[in-house]
Amino acid sequence: MKIRAIAINTFREAARNKVFYLLIVVGLVFVLSSRVVSLLVIGDRVQVLKDIGLAAINFFSVLIAIFTGINLVFKEIDKKTVYNILSKPISRHCFILGKFLGLAFTLLVALGSMMLVFSMFLLLAAGEFDWRLLIYFLLLYSELLIITAVSLVFSSFSTPILSSIFTIIVYLIGHVVWTFNEFKHRLVDPVVKIVAYVMYYILPNLEKYNIKDQLVMGESVRWNLVGYSLLYAALYISALLLLSVIIFNRREFQ
Repeated sequence: MKIRAIAINTFREAARNKVFYLLIVVGLVFVLSSRVVSLLVIGDRVQVLKDIGLAAINFFSVLIAIFTGINLVFKEIDKKTVYNILSKPISRHCFILGKFLGLAFTLLVALGSMMLVFSMFLLLAAGEFDWRLLIYFLLLYSELLIITAVSLVFSSFSTPILSSIFTIIVYLIGHVVWTFNEFKHRLVDPVVKIVAYVMYYILPNLEKYNIKDQLVMGESVRWNLVGYSLLYAALYISALLLLSVIIFNRREFQ
């Protein structure tokens, strides 16, 4: 019940944030404008519509996850409200979990809204519903939860500016970290090789959640990879939340 109360309060705080609504509105504008762009290009208009629309949803949902997540803990500390919360019979791990679940629901609402509008828009344009959009939604939401957990780790000990920078760096590296495993066998320096090996297994491999090209080109989605990606996300998020709790428990408030 304590975690649930914190989660609900976190969702209400995010819902009152004007930046949250601004990103959703701008994202929807880009999704709807993809129809206009598809009419101006040569080729399969449905493919262009999917490509631009899904790219816009991905971009703005990631922005929401980062810039909302970095204020999860810092805002409570900066406004001194964390003292009132922790003075009650609420443990620090309940506080962290409640914040994460609150933002997870916020992202679900934001991503669900954009995906619903895009699906209806695509249905009118193509005349049929692409059920693979549900898989895309599930994988993208898993990626957003990983990003949220990463931002939660940084916000547990850093300022919003540094947390946003660190989270963006992790996000960008996460989409190219798979190359570390490809090139580590070609590296000569043993130190660099070890660093590449460690980074490959420590940093999140976010590229496994990117199936936009498969959807656009009409390729089939491998269910075993989807299941593995969801399991990977669950384990990685659990590890990040545990790390956030450890950092937050060691932090002293003045």
